Amino acid sequence: MSDDLPADHVASALLASISVLVRRVRQVPVEGGLTMPERTALSHLDRSGPTTSSALARDVQITAQAMGATLAALRARGLVERRPDPGDGRRAVLTVTEAGLQALRNKRNERAELIARTLTNGSFTPAELEQLAAAAPLLERLAQSI
Repeated sequence: MSDDLPADHVASALLASISVLVRRVRQVPVEGGLTMPERTALSHLDRSGPTTSSALARDVQITAQAMGATLAALRARGLVERRPDPGDGRRAVLTVTEAGLQALRNKRNERAELIARTLTNGSFTPAELEQLAAAAPLLERLAQSI
């Protein structure tokens, strides 16, 4: 790394700008969409697979009561289903339904469309769009290296 671009300055600038981008994109409401706690629970279940309500609450660091309310809302909408734990029939595990996966895809698509609209609304020059396109794989590699 050159002396012109100290790693700590680049790290701070990247973290700040990516944090703002993620925060702004997450704030965009989706009609009939998911709340932040619902999205967090569904995303975690999608990534980690079936689990219990208490384990999910622990993993996402919220109270069991708050997770129970979130899961009840998701179950009422058919986005999560509850099944007996194959390893312990006294417990129940939660899984994402196909409708839940579609709700996650819809939210992700909405975010991508928002970013695409912003990139093409005249705020960025063609050269800047090329720079952003070139930076995307580097950001992915950075994320995978952490």
